[in-house]
Amino acid sequence: MPVQKLSEILTRRELFINLTLRELRSKYKRSVLGWTWSLLNPLTSMAIYSVVFGVFLGVTPETGDPSGLSSFAMFLLCGLLPFNFIANGLNGGMLSLLGNANLVKKVYFPREVLVASNTASWLVSFLIELGVLAIALVFFGNIVVAWIPLILVLVLIELAFVTGLALILAPAAVYFRDLQHLLGLVLQVWFYTAPIVYTMDLVQDQLGTTGWKITLYNLNPLVRFVEAFRDVFYDMRFPPLDHLAYLVAVSAGVLVLGMTIFARLERRLAEEL
Repeated sequence: MPVQKLSEILTRRELFINLTLRELRSKYKRSVLGWTWSLLNPLTSMAIYSVVFGVFLGVTPETGDPSGLSSFAMFLLCGLLPFNFIANGLNGGMLSLLGNANLVKKVYFPREVLVASNTASWLVSFLIELGVLAIALVFFGNIVVAWIPLILVLVLIELAFVTGLALILAPAAVYFRDLQHLLGLVLQVWFYTAPIVYTMDLVQDQLGTTGWKITLYNLNPLVRFVEAFRDVFYDMRFPPLDHLAYLVAVSAGVLVLGMTIFARLERRLAEEL
């Protein structure tokens, strides 16, 4: 049962902490720039997308309401960072069992800890990136200090969502090795299904503001995460309560589903590894 498994994992919190620290130390081991890469990667993506979509294609960012902010770079980062956390967390979590095959085969412990520790290491990078974004927004007049509690709530909701998906992918990748190649394709498609490099106004112009098409589009959790983080950082307003409730429900459901599927697939993990 997920509740029993969660209780067992909590008793191994020291192992979880040690594995998370190990992931953090190894992430940029022997790298000259070290943790600077966690900032350069999203900044490089921002520069590329800003030139392609903001300059060549002439995409105009939405004006922040009520912040009044109008900056394509900041508009882009507010949506790009939540997606990067999902992409990094899923890629890293999916390979967490394969990368620790010797440990899995030698001693028993809740294997979920391996997935959770990997996701937690990417959470640290995500928090650093959000901190840099908050500092950058100060120069544009958006002082988000008062919104920090809500930002942390959004981060925890997304953490539950990413961990749940990673718990599904990690054991599945042990049985189906092609999954690690398939995930890259899925993430590329998923990226463009959310208003990250384009505005929600463009979506509504094509799909309308009511009807089954826009409703189906809004059911995409990535859309809701991007819009929620953009509400807080870019617009400086509280996200709609129904959107938050939807994210909480989906993330909790995915986490429970992930723990259930992991428990069923982990029985033969040592043999498959």
